[in-house]
Amino acid sequence: MPRADGKDDDRVLWQRAAADDRNAFGELFERHAEAVWNHAYRLTGSWSAAEDLTSTTFLTAWRKRAELTLVRESALPWLYTVAGNLARTEFRRLGRFRKALARMPALHVVRDHAEEVVDQVDGDRRLQKVLAAIDELPKAEREAVQLCLLGELSIPEAAEALGVAEVSVRSRISRARSRLRGLVEEEL
Repeated sequence: MPRADGKDDDRVLWQRAAADDRNAFGELFERHAEAVWNHAYRLTGSWSAAEDLTSTTFLTAWRKRAELTLVRESALPWLYTVAGNLARTEFRRLGRFRKALARMPALHVVRDHAEEVVDQVDGDRRLQKVLAAIDELPKAEREAVQLCLLGELSIPEAAEALGVAEVSVRSRISRARSRLRGLVEEEL
């Protein structure tokens, strides 16, 4: 029997689906998938879990299409029930999995030496790029950076060594940092 919108009602579509009409089942899927997904999302609070539950619900519906019981000419209550049962089964499975993990002894993880070598090589490469960028700075800025940032002299000590005011050293370091950011970002 057609609905008000001219499409077949769920009962007719399920009867056709039970007779292996894939198009009828596809129409039922299109009609109810969003509602089943929303229900599954409310049950799980997870988008991906809701997608999985929706897929599994319709897979179950296809497998049991001949056994389906409609409620008030609608398949939606049956689909909601299947989604709820699947969600509860998944929650129980995850609970058992967590308990099994809790019973396992702590694992000793050995770090791969190759990771340390890669980190060291990357660090050395970055340092070489920074040092090359420092060499490209104007002489006054380069000297201030070499004394304060690389040589770890204080600003007053660097000012005395360079024979300039402390404010000049601060200004040179500030300008150098800005230039270094630009030079290093270009190369990385």
